[in-house]
Amino acid sequence: MIELYLSKVTENSESEQAGKLYARVSYKQTMGVTDMARHMAEHNTAFSEGLITGILIDFVRCVREQVLNGNTVKIDNLAIFKATVEANALETLYDAQQDKVAQAAIGQLAEGAKTGPAVKTIKLLAQSTGDFTRDELKKDVKLAWTDKTKAEIAAAKGEDSSGNTGGSGDSGNSGDSGNTGGNGGGTTPPGGGGGVDQN
Repeated sequence: MIELYLSKVTENSESEQAGKLYARVSYKQTMGVTDMARHMAEHNTAFSEGLITGILIDFVRCVREQVLNGNTVKIDNLAIFKATVEANALETLYDAQQDKVAQAAIGQLAEGAKTGPAVKTIKLLAQSTGDFTRDELKKDVKLAWTDKTKAEIAAAKGEDSSGNTGGSGDSGNSGDSGNTGGNGGGTTPPGGGGGVDQN
């Protein structure tokens, strides 16, 4: 189950999302290779935690090797991993005045230069596939509010934690419900940044 909390966009923001509440994922923990190996070993497998750890470490190393060799690596029902580049805007293949050619290299294009390094930076792209595409995830996901957000919603309704309505009848103000707990992530408000590229 994925637990959500609400984050409020700063009131004095000039965007049209100012003051609005957006759901965010409250991540429980970060699981590394050894954590995943321990989890897998608990699933009645014949392989030990140590053996699984070794295999996963080798697998990660091999994925990196293949990506850097210009291959895409598809892990069925998870993601397709590949390298992508952020490119410089070159005007020409060869600048006779500067005696420079376009280079298959990473670097910043000098101010006023018409050619030079073709790439600003390189990064890893993970594209969901199979059971991890958006449509498939929507079928299987279960969502719930964190306990803190449940309490804030109850307070906004004028209820106590047991669901009983309070005597004040003031249900119009939820207080600062945007500054709830959690450690970020989840959905992004319109115009926000990216994340994992999903089909």
